[in-house]
Amino acid sequence: MQSIKKLFAKRYPAILWTIVIFILLAIPGNMIPSEAAFSISNFDKYVHISIFFVFVLLWSFYFASRPEESKKLRKWFFLVFIIACLYGTAMEYVQKYFIPFRDFDLYDILSDVIGSLAGYIAASLIFPLNKKVI
Repeated sequence: MQSIKKLFAKRYPAILWTIVIFILLAIPGNMIPSEAAFSISNFDKYVHISIFFVFVLLWSFYFASRPEESKKLRKWFFLVFIIACLYGTAMEYVQKYFIPFRDFDLYDILSDVIGSLAGYIAASLIFPLNKKVI
């Protein structure tokens, strides 16, 4: 368990996940299976919620592992939340203008914000704000 904490205390998992998000959101629309293939309505919205939830958790874990004051750590968590929301919004514009067969969807942005907010809340509850995680 301690080795897993040490792994996630590094920034590489968070950077790797950030790149994975970019790749997933930059896949041309004709290469993505239809929603009918998953037999879950609004499946893509759950994907957006999940990937941005993990994004915020990974970056929050990285910042929580650094020696920071409680107040400063809260600010880092909030900054990660804001960056996640902006990243999700920016990727919608990238899809609209640069990715073939993809388009802009406000509900995807809403899903990104919901996932980011859930990650922010989870990070605030999981990581002790008065102690170093590792």
